Formats: sequence, structure tokens, C-alpha cells
Amino acid sequence: MTKLTTSLDSYEVWFLTGSQGLYGEETLRQVAEQSQAIATALGDAGVPVKVVWKPVLTDSDAIRRLVLEANARDEVIGLTAWMHTFSPAKMWIAGLDALQKPLLHFHTQANVELPWGDIDFDFMNLNQAAHGDREFGYIQTRLGIARKTVVGHVSDPRVVGQISTWMRAAAGWAATRSMKLARFGDNMRNVAVTEGDKTEAEHVFGVSVNTWGVNELAERVAAAGSGDIDSLVQEYLDSYAVVPELLPGAERHQSLRDGAAIELGLRSFLEEGGFSAFTTNFEDLGALKQLPGLGVQRLMAEGYGFGGEGDWKTAVLIRAANVMGSGLPGGASLMEDYTYHLVPGAEKILGAHMLEVAPSLTSSKPSLEIHPLGIGDREDPVRLVFTADPGPAIVVALSDMRDRFRLVANVVDVVAPDADLPHLPVGRAVWEPRPSFAVSAEAWLTAGAAHHTVMSTAVGLEAFEDFARMAGTELLVIDEHTTLRDFRQAANWNAAYYRLARGL
Repeated sequence: MTKLTTSLDSYEVWFLTGSQGLYGEETLRQVAEQSQAIATALGDAGVPVKVVWKPVLTDSDAIRRLVLEANARDEVIGLTAWMHTFSPAKMWIAGLDALQKPLLHFHTQANVELPWGDIDFDFMNLNQAAHGDREFGYIQTRLGIARKTVVGHVSDPRVVGQISTWMRAAAGWAATRSMKLARFGDNMRNVAVTEGDKTEAEHVFGVSVNTWGVNELAERVAAAGSGDIDSLVQEYLDSYAVVPELLPGAERHQSLRDGAAIELGLRSFLEEGGFSAFTTNFEDLGALKQLPGLGVQRLMAEGYGFGGEGDWKTAVLIRAANVMGSGLPGGASLMEDYTYHLVPGAEKILGAHMLEVAPSLTSSKPSLEIHPLGIGDREDPVRLVFTADPGPAIVVALSDMRDRFRLVANVVDVVAPDADLPHLPVGRAVWEPRPSFAVSAEAWLTAGAAHHTVMSTAVGLEAFEDFARMAGTELLVIDEHTTLRDFRQAANWNAAYYRLARGL
């Protein structure tokens, strides 16, 4: 059994420092001391992943061997490189060519201020990252190395924030590289965006996507023990505002127990198989009594990826977003643009899904309710009902464009509904898209972005930009700076660029 975790505690980022033997042992000793101090300062500043300092690199063979070691270590999710003095870039070619982990180029130096009155040429020889890093930048660009560049001193919170975000994106990328995803049944019939090339997804993202008959899940559900169901029901009673008809002894309590059995069956199947993401489909429910709702919501909130109607691409994104946001307030959830508030100047989007919106989007206590569901041809399902907390968020879709995958991200502001929603029995979010409703919607449609998304209230645009760079995947951004003319041009240019970049 594999217990799922979103914790970043087991991960490492290696801190590499480039120099050369030209300057002598005393200079190299100082280089080592100062680079160790910066690596330690990053850790002390509270970056989310352990920083491991490595001895100063001064020749091609040492660089290549260290990169190969990092490639082979699952706990190493990325490398940070800084050219403290001047590290001739040709010595980095073999190592960079072999690199299979995300790279961050930290363009910095040991000191914040120049000691104007004390500068001599010994100081200049020691502190020449200003052009040492430019040499490194050249070789990275010449070799086509995808990387993030962060400029500034380790004492600057902006710098620490950028490095922290890159670490989170690297953790999300590591999660997809080892991800196993279980599809219970196929995707919804005749729907286009839930289709996709699963073989190419394994090549690009590393995720293994395979299908199991839904009755294999139903067997786990039927095997759930009465004592385990009792314990889980008590957890529900302790955690949520359970409506009276679902309470022990009430007329609908068996439906709550059936929902608990579904959650236990899902957990058992996913943990036995080492899966970190899954999909369901209301058109293929086999022997299940209900469409899985409550259990799916809770599993997403704990870090699993999920896609409704067999949408495995969204499930991949949700798992990555959950890992990237580990330890941060907020969460990640399946979301769907459902309907609009089209009052001029006050346009809003109301997002939801049939049942499966994660309660990690709210800090309030959800209500655990039961209501009819007009699709699926099963008993009424139990589900958590709530409204997402107001605040900044992002919605991101992953689409298969035949010759590539495309990510589309819209920066949004989650807002409170204009009025209560007493008759909407699902988890939901209301948001105002940037830069405006009209520009956002037209850009989204122009991009051919999917109607299923991941909504993240824990990490924002920068994390997804870093993730897309690591994956070598197209990302179109809709935010406060977007104009439709520029967006259309970017979409057209990208079509040519990504086709050429992958080779004819």
C-alpha cells in the first residue's frame, strides 16, 4: 500500500558553484565559503525544499559526473547553479547536455554593497559573477537549455520568493514524472476535450495513464468493512455540518454510509496501485450505488489529482498543483466554467461541477448534504456544499492540440456571490477573470482551451510558468496585461515555434 503525500520534505535541490583553477587555492577556498553561506542563507530564509551545497566545480568531468548523479537520484528535483568567479562555459557543455532535471540559474554575488574604499584586484578576481554568469547564460542559450533565471541577492525577499516558487514547480514536475493515473472507465462519449494522446503524455509529462473497469473499483467498495465505515462516518460528523436526514438513525443515513464505502474503496484501490490521480465517468458506474462525490472531493483536498468524465489531463494538472501548493493556504480543485453573470461592468463567472469540487478552496466548514442528480441513473449522491473563499486564484487548462499539449492559464479574482445560493447543492466558486470578462472569454475560446480546469488558490501564474518551462510545454497566459491582438499573435507564433522546436 502506498500512502499518498504532497509533502516536500523528502526533496532536495542541489546548489552548484562554478569556478576554475586559475585563481589558486586561496581564492577557491573563499569561493567555497561564500557559496556555502548563500546556500545556507536560502535554507534559513524558509525555502520549501532542502538546499544541499555541493563542492565547487572547476572542470568538465566533475560537472558531468555530478549531473549524472543528480539525474539518478529521485529525491533531487532540481539544480541551482551560480558562477561565483569566472567558470569557462565550455566546461559545462557535457554536463548541461546530460541534464535531465530542472535548472535554476541564480545570478547573484556574495556581497550586497560594493566596499568602494577597499576594492583591489584580489576582490575583483573573487567577485566576478557579473560576467561569469553571463558566460554561463550564453552556453545555456546556445545549447537550448530550459531554465529559470533569478537575479539578485539572497537577502532580498523577492529573490527568495522566486526561488521558492521554482522549487514548488520542480516538485510538481517531479510528481508528474512518477505519476500513475487510474481511469475508471472511459471518457464521456462524444466529448472532444477529454480525449488525448496518453502515450505522448507519458513522453512529455512522465505520467502513466491506464484504464480499469469500474467494477474493479466496485469490488473494493463492496469489501469495505462495517467498522471502517463507522469510523469514516464519525470523521464526517466531526468535520462537516451534516444535514439532519444523513445523521445516524435518520432516513437517509444509509446513503452517507454508501458514500463512505465509496471513499474507502477508492482509497484502497489507489493506495494498492500507487496511483496519485484518477478519473470517473457518470456514464460508466457499474455496480456503484452513487456517482462518487464526497470521496472524490476529500481525496482531491488531500492531494490526489482528479478529472470528471474521464478527463485525465485535468487530473494530471490537479495533482501537480496540489504538490506545488503543499503547505500553503488554499488548494487546487477540478473546476468548470458553468454559467455567467452578464451585467455590464460587473460580469462574473460561476464555476462548479456536478459534485466534485475540492473543499480545500474554502476555510469555512462545508455542509454535507444529499440531493438528486439528474444524470448517472443511480441513487442520490452525498456531497460537500460550500463557496470558495474570495481572493486571487488561477484557472489552468491542459489541451491536446494534435502536435503538442497546450496549457492556458487565466489569472482571476475569486469573489463572494452577489447573493446567497441556497438552491445550488454543489461546491462552487465565483470569479472575475482578468483583464476583463470579454477579453478573457474571447482569448480562452481563441486558444481552444478546455472547459475543465484546475483552479488553484495556493500557487499562481509564476509556478505554472516555471512548470511549463520544465515540461517544454506551450503556455498561453491571460492576465491583466492581455490584449486580444497580442494574444492572437502569440497563439499563431506558438503554433509555428513548437512545431519547429520538436523537429519536422
